[in-house]
Amino acid sequence: MADIRPIKNEPVQGIHLNRVIPKEKTSSFQGLSFKEILEEKLGGGLKFSGHALERIQRREIVLDETKLEKLKQAVSMADKKGARSSLILMQDLALIVSIKNKTVITAIDGNHIKENVFTNIDSAIIV
Repeated sequence: MADIRPIKNEPVQGIHLNRVIPKEKTSSFQGLSFKEILEEKLGGGLKFSGHALERIQRREIVLDETKLEKLKQAVSMADKKGARSSLILMQDLALIVSIKNKTVITAIDGNHIKENVFTNIDSAIIV
């Protein structure tokens, strides 16, 4: 008959509560919301409305560091020109941004940009 030994209830390094957490790959963003991570990446200068965050997540829009930097530059340009609410076009992405509040109001991906009417904007920036 096989040797049967009792199971020890001891933690194993890298495994916690049935989840594998590689020690070297834990993120500094652990426990933060999507909004907090995004705003931290932006350096606190630009905010995202709940609606914009929901659209970004639902439509799986990727805002990498390059796009975020271009977005910040576009907002800065619009602010210098006195814009209040801008349409920012970036490759396959359209963003409506409140310049005075430095807040992204909504995000539209390439599949949904066509045949849209953008209202309540006073400027457009093509990046």
